[in-house]
Amino acid sequence: MKRIIWMVLMNLWYVPYGITRLYRMAAHPEKYTEQERFGLLKKIDNRAVAGGRVTIEADGMELLPEQDGFIMYPNHQGMFDVLAILKVLERPFSVVFKKELENIPFVKQVIACFGALAIDRKDPRQGMKVIMQVTEEVKQGRNYLIFAEGTRSRQGNQLLDFKGGSFKAAMKAKCPVVPVALVDSFKAFDTGSIARQTVQVHFLTPIPYEEYNGMKTKELADLVKSRIEAKIAEMTETSEEEEN
Repeated sequence: MKRIIWMVLMNLWYVPYGITRLYRMAAHPEKYTEQERFGLLKKIDNRAVAGGRVTIEADGMELLPEQDGFIMYPNHQGMFDVLAILKVLERPFSVVFKKELENIPFVKQVIACFGALAIDRKDPRQGMKVIMQVTEEVKQGRNYLIFAEGTRSRQGNQLLDFKGGSFKAAMKAKCPVVPVALVDSFKAFDTGSIARQTVQVHFLTPIPYEEYNGMKTKELADLVKSRIEAKIAEMTETSEEEEN
């Protein structure tokens, strides 16, 4: 919360304009293109990240599929995760988020501009409808971000199990699956500090449909998790060696 307040204070001159634009677009998202809405979100995000004293180091963007219509699966460390990915990715994407967030002021407007989809984890039928909608939109060329852990780990750079059901949309759409490794993202909002932090975003080699065709959803979930864990282990070991 301290860093969020600091982000606002460092952008006081921009906040009225940015909030007004955000609420206007969110009220009638159909009047704006996805690129226009995504562009505004990036502008707000860029200013928030800079004002919040967070540096984002990213790599692997060149590995992303040339054609849109893929799903990214990052590990979930905290509230800053989407901001970190939005900061470094130039191609529009949407998000599947938990239903509990959909009526929070400001978050609600961001969700509308993302064209994001709310999933009720207590309602399997509604969850399947979301999966089918994601499937159809990905087939039409939209990119999505799904947190396969279902909730933030609250264990720093340690991962929770990846849920197989999170990969049903990818399997039905037969689209590339992009593992994304987030390192130290939890430090931005979840440590109660406004000290300078560095967050790492690593886009890993996409897994094409031909590679996971025939797998069960849980097998694909475990594969993606293992690749993310390996990357995080590599980066954290490197950081420890540099410190020593």
